[in-house]
Amino acid sequence: MSGAGSKPPETEKITTNLGLVDLGQIDLLVREGFYSNRTDFIRTAIRGQLDRHGDAVKQLVSRRKLELGLRTYSRQELEAVRDAGERLDIQVLGLAVIAPDVSVDLARATIGSLQILGALHASDEVKKALEDRMR
Repeated sequence: MSGAGSKPPETEKITTNLGLVDLGQIDLLVREGFYSNRTDFIRTAIRGQLDRHGDAVKQLVSRRKLELGLRTYSRQELEAVRDAGERLDIQVLGLAVIAPDVSVDLARATIGSLQILGALHASDEVKKALEDRMR
């Protein structure tokens, strides 16, 4: 993430390996104008699968009590949790952001566990300090 106050990205880059025949078929569909490029094809295919399983995803999100979307944890919020003698069990489907001004000590004192389905944006030091709490 770039400078303070900047908006987190709405996408995350992933890498996958495809068989050459599958890749060739995608390229053929792109060349023939069915899709604008490989990324367009892959996003369309993923959205189709997610739509197909939409009801199951909704039920799982509800059952597992996951926060959906973007969830930011500020230094002030974590200080309040610490001052109350509490700990957070963070469960996010989407993007969890631990603010850049959160220290390793504050993160370890206030975050009991993390289950992130999507992406976690935090300083490298905080990520490393919380590795043992990731599920």
